[in-house]
Parts: sequence; structure tokens; C-alpha cells
Amino acid sequence: MKAYCAKLSLAENVKRFVNIVSQHPYEVDVRLGRHVVDGKSIPGVLSLVLSKQLLVEIYSDQCEDIEREIRPFLVG
Repeated sequence: MKAYCAKLSLAENVKRFVNIVSQHPYEVDVRLGRHVVDGKSIPGVLSLVLSKQLLVEIYSDQCEDIEREIRPFLVG
């Protein structure tokens, strides 16, 4: 598993992020504190407080392809 910090401060960013993640076979969770949602669910990701930094967890060690595509949303 790999984990990244991300910022999805606009609904349009959430839509783009979910569209990218949905094109890959990896299981992806987005976490804010103790709340965890499916990274391939627009309503799920929108239910989180988007003004805060989120944790994106990708359940694969070989996920450089998706990492490149979501890089604009990553912080740090």
C-alpha cells in the first residue's frame, strides 16, 4: 500500500480525481481522520471536508502510473 497527502478543494477537482482513479484497477481509499470513503465515489469524496488535507491510500506497491496522473492533487 502507498499513501499520499492530497488537496481536493473544489468539486471540479474531486470529479477529475475520481475520473482518473476510476480508470485504474487499484483499490483506492480517501481518508480524513477516522472517516474513510471509496476513492472512486464522487459522492463519497465530496462528503469529506474538502478544505482539509486528505490521505489517499492506494492498495498496490506498483502504482506509478496512477501516481503520475494524480500528482497535481498531491501535496508535500
